[in-house]
Amino acid sequence: MESYKTIRIIKAREDQIEEAEDLIAIEKKVRISVNGQNVLNLYCSPVMIREFIVGVIYNEGLISGEWCADRISIVYGEDILVDIPSAGTVNTAIEKTVTSGCAGGISLMKGLPPRIMEDGTQFSVAAIREIFREFQKKSEVYRITGGVHSAALTDGRTMLAFAEDIGRHNAVDKIIGFSILENIGLSGKMMLASGRLSSEIALKCSRCGIPVLVSRAAPTSLAVEIAEKTGLTMIGFVRGDRMNIYTGSQRIIS
Repeated sequence: MESYKTIRIIKAREDQIEEAEDLIAIEKKVRISVNGQNVLNLYCSPVMIREFIVGVIYNEGLISGEWCADRISIVYGEDILVDIPSAGTVNTAIEKTVTSGCAGGISLMKGLPPRIMEDGTQFSVAAIREIFREFQKKSEVYRITGGVHSAALTDGRTMLAFAEDIGRHNAVDKIIGFSILENIGLSGKMMLASGRLSSEIALKCSRCGIPVLVSRAAPTSLAVEIAEKTGLTMIGFVRGDRMNIYTGSQRIIS
């Protein structure tokens, strides 16, 4: 499915009012069922759905026990219907519907994950600047619509995965799901994000053992607190030749 569409709008510019066409990001409801029983409804961009679902299952502990990504059924329509065959147990301590907005991230698991292992991972300031410039150039749907966030996984040299979504949490889930499906190891990697660094995004990276999280935007106080406790390196305000390193500075070299 396409992630944007054309609509007719009215444009007002100074004292002129005229009809015009505009491109807007598509938002779809995803109904997630396990063994045919609805457990969760989410809103997202209608692309990389399998990756999104795998990221949610893995990252949020939606299912405890056996499930197979290859057997996930996805039917595209007015809503996107997803069914996950599983012999495991569904986490019932969840809301039925989660929006894509600023408060739309989900965090089903209680408590903090173990500290990220110190394995000598380091990135130079110059490498972070360069890969982040490349990351921003890849945001095609954002340039067209202005209505999505993006996320990426990198080893500091190469962009290993890239995703765009109306929700910044969703974009991160898609990256994690893609990495799992493609057997891309997450240790020693860096997550790039376009939006504010919230507590949910910090938790997602920490749970997966991604040691470095980078954004052009600001972190929240709780995100910084989580990063400190889990050993996550958190960097914000990457703009031009500057950046702010909030936690985990031992992984950043000049």
